[in-house]
Amino acid sequence: MSVWEVHAIKYADRNARIRGDSFIFDDNHDAPHAMDYFMWVLRRGEETILVDTGYESEEAAARDRPIRLDPVVALAPLGISPDAIRRIIVTHLHYDHAGGLHLFPDATLHMQAAEMAYATGPCMCHDTLRMPFTAGHVCEAIRRLYSGKVIFHDGDAEIADGVTVHRIGGHSRGLQAVRVRTAAGWLVLASDATHFYENLWLRKPFPIVVDLEDMLDGFTRLETLASRKELIVPGHDPLVRSLFPAEGAEHVFRLDHGPTRENPL
Repeated sequence: MSVWEVHAIKYADRNARIRGDSFIFDDNHDAPHAMDYFMWVLRRGEETILVDTGYESEEAAARDRPIRLDPVVALAPLGISPDAIRRIIVTHLHYDHAGGLHLFPDATLHMQAAEMAYATGPCMCHDTLRMPFTAGHVCEAIRRLYSGKVIFHDGDAEIADGVTVHRIGGHSRGLQAVRVRTAAGWLVLASDATHFYENLWLRKPFPIVVDLEDMLDGFTRLETLASRKELIVPGHDPLVRSLFPAEGAEHVFRLDHGPTRENPL
């Protein structure tokens, strides 16, 4: 069985944050706590799968959350052009994960049916739950659906040999993690099932949550999916950049050989 190369692509960061933005009931809630923003690329021979799309300058201006690199520019060091992307795994429809869908018009989207139902359903009547979504991004997913380029999954599903998705929920109703067979074993791109290593390793939930029980149960589910706990890669942790080597560019990190140390904390 062949294995996949996996790269994390950092396209933005936000440093004006505190620990209270990252953890519920944190004792040191007002201490600084930075966040990185990533997309991920899976490669095997001629096959390429993009996991999430980031967001671009228009969304950055609207939310006053600047990006360092447009998603298309961020992918360029890997020799990837937008029209070459045919499959995108959308972990969930929050702005920072689905804000660049329109940049890859030929791609078919793989997402959980529960996420589309959530992002277009009654929960969006609540400002707090609607806040991480942007209507235009959700509409782009709907446009893709009406052009026959969305494949829905309900729980566990295989996207390709050695690539599976698994609904975790918690942070968003249809959040899915991505399990990838690599040279280091089964690696799990947790996306926002765990934003930071500390969420998972210390069982400290993230404050943006639709179902806290799902989030807490999801930590255990992530551990069952990975060959070992160190191969669970969180969605936003700056520690990823110190645990995995940069490759080809300072914002591109190689994940599939595993981290440089066992305990990230």
